[in-house]
Amino acid sequence: MAATALPPLPPQFKSIQHHLRTAQELDKREPVVAYYCRLYAMQTGMKIDSKTPECRKFLSKLMDQLEAMKKQFGDNEAITQEIVGSAHVENYALKMFLYADNEDRAGQFHKNMIKSFYTASLLIDVLTVFGELSEENAQHRKYARWKAAYIHNCLKNGETPQPGPIGMEGESFDVEREEAGSSSLHSGTTQPTSSSTYEANNIPTSNYTGIHIPPGAHAPANTPAEVPHNTGVTSNTIQPAPQNIPLVDPSLYSAQTAGEVRLTPEDFARAQKYCKYAGSALQYEDVSTAVQNLQKALKLLITGRE
Repeated sequence: MAATALPPLPPQFKSIQHHLRTAQELDKREPVVAYYCRLYAMQTGMKIDSKTPECRKFLSKLMDQLEAMKKQFGDNEAITQEIVGSAHVENYALKMFLYADNEDRAGQFHKNMIKSFYTASLLIDVLTVFGELSEENAQHRKYARWKAAYIHNCLKNGETPQPGPIGMEGESFDVEREEAGSSSLHSGTTQPTSSSTYEANNIPTSNYTGIHIPPGAHAPANTPAEVPHNTGVTSNTIQPAPQNIPLVDPSLYSAQTAGEVRLTPEDFARAQKYCKYAGSALQYEDVSTAVQNLQKALKLLITGRE
């Protein structure tokens, strides 16, 4: 756990404050995700301002936190191997997203699901430490942030939100106001000097009915117990969603390795990635995702093709 207290957040770093707060909230139950949230904040902060004294001081303390966590969890493959860490963070982000999406489609609107949508978008931000986002994850991030803003504003105005994917319009989500009363990010009482409202102006006004995520698909059975706390909604009021287990490709039973198939180092790396994704999915009891990734790895190793 990161023990070094951070100094007050410089105004220049307002954009990473919620990633750091998420790290703090996940320190106990998801230290790997918390580590990468801080790493994302560190890398982003370096790009924003690494020269002014207050920013250098803040980044130095944040680096101390990262080093302490790396030392504490040095035997954890998700910390020492990026491919495992990427799978771990991606699965947790998807878990958050699907929990909120299932609640949304069921018409269960509450602060817990709003925060889960927003947290999922933050964790997809964190995935950029491993490289460029996939098109699917970039779409999920836009959708999750917009849904958080849309449902929040509907409830705030006494309106009933429309469930599921709908045409997107510009929305604004004041995260600070929603989290009033919760613990502050830093040990001090310093607050950001400007509003932390999330502006969705750069999200295109488009129809998101093309997002193919059937209700309950891949949603881990233990999802409700893992969503962010301190939101006033108890997890025992939410029933786990059933999982849809994919059929195993029958061709894999009879497939034989052709003598001419030669696997490249990139093929081995991709197969390893699929196996790591499967292992990470099983940590969240996500059988469907595990089966899909294991089939991909097996097909690649047998045929040399994906």
